[in-house]
Amino acid sequence: MLVGYARISTLEQNLDLQRDALLSAGCEKVFTDIASGIQDNREGLKETLNYLRSGDTLIVWKLDRLGRTLKHLIETVNTLATKSISFCSLQENLDTTTSSGKLIFHLFGALAEFERELIRERTRAGLKAARTRGHKGGRPRKLNIAQIKMAKLLISEGSTSITEICQTLGISRSTLYRRLKHNHCLPHHTDSTETEAKNSDGT
Repeated sequence: MLVGYARISTLEQNLDLQRDALLSAGCEKVFTDIASGIQDNREGLKETLNYLRSGDTLIVWKLDRLGRTLKHLIETVNTLATKSISFCSLQENLDTTTSSGKLIFHLFGALAEFERELIRERTRAGLKAARTRGHKGGRPRKLNIAQIKMAKLLISEGSTSITEICQTLGISRSTLYRRLKHNHCLPHHTDSTETEAKNSDGT
């Protein structure tokens, strides 16, 4: 069975283009979302993934309609593959039922891992340089998206303490947590000094 998924970001946009393309491609059922691609909790996508069964094919109009990031896209498609569900994107002419489609996704995965390794390498080099200079943090400043992603990655790996991350970025612990919370990526665990640091920040 061919199942379609369409997404627009705001009510001002229109789903008709995507829906028509999916129906023309042979989709018997189409799920939709009106939500930003960066949202983790998309009801339409949840319903889509729950509806799919072994042997089905998920079809989207364009790759960015499904994944909020390259990493998320690859993880979603790989999860589908473990359930014997294929994936197709119309605009990119990508179909995982073909050998070339599978190869492209393997390449995507390798590139995503390469990018993560570069971030880790640069971050560890920055941590080492900061420790050498005796950097202890400083006046709180704003974090850009790349820094937030870097901090989230290091926290999720558990290989670098919150203190070291804050020292490298030149921010306080409360600033880091506030920015992570604002971007919906607050970590589920902290290092042993979290409570003490939060108390010292007055939070």
